[in-house]
Amino acid sequence: METSEKKEKMSLRRENRIFAVQWVYMCEAMQTDIEAEHLSVLCTLFDKDPSIFKFAQEMVELFKKNRPEIDAMVDRFAANWNFSRISWVDLCILRIAICELLYRNDIPPIVTINEAIELGKIFSGEASKAFINGILDRVKNTLSRSLRTAS
Repeated sequence: METSEKKEKMSLRRENRIFAVQWVYMCEAMQTDIEAEHLSVLCTLFDKDPSIFKFAQEMVELFKKNRPEIDAMVDRFAANWNFSRISWVDLCILRIAICELLYRNDIPPIVTINEAIELGKIFSGEASKAFINGILDRVKNTLSRSLRTAS
């Protein structure tokens, strides 16, 4: 399947997750606080309509609000890894996925984990899939809700 065909068939929710990861990554690279106007910068760069990225904006705002707790979970469950050694891409994927696991009960945790693994395949190396899955699986085990259904 051609890359353009994959893009056309990508779900809007996945596209939003990709934008959320890119947004957090961009802010990390620029060493700046995450602000709503950064969404329009990304949309301009990728020639996208900002109105379709409501989910991305919600996820980034949730991350911004809960960053210390989310980063503490990454640090806690990244067995044998120093937080500073985690690649920025993997860290951004983990941050958005953990945010979704903790604060979006309308999305089944299994879906969140599968989506994060897919983002790892898109943006990172082969080893990152197992790394991302391992950390998110540990986070999932701390949840007290159904893993396969939304609440």
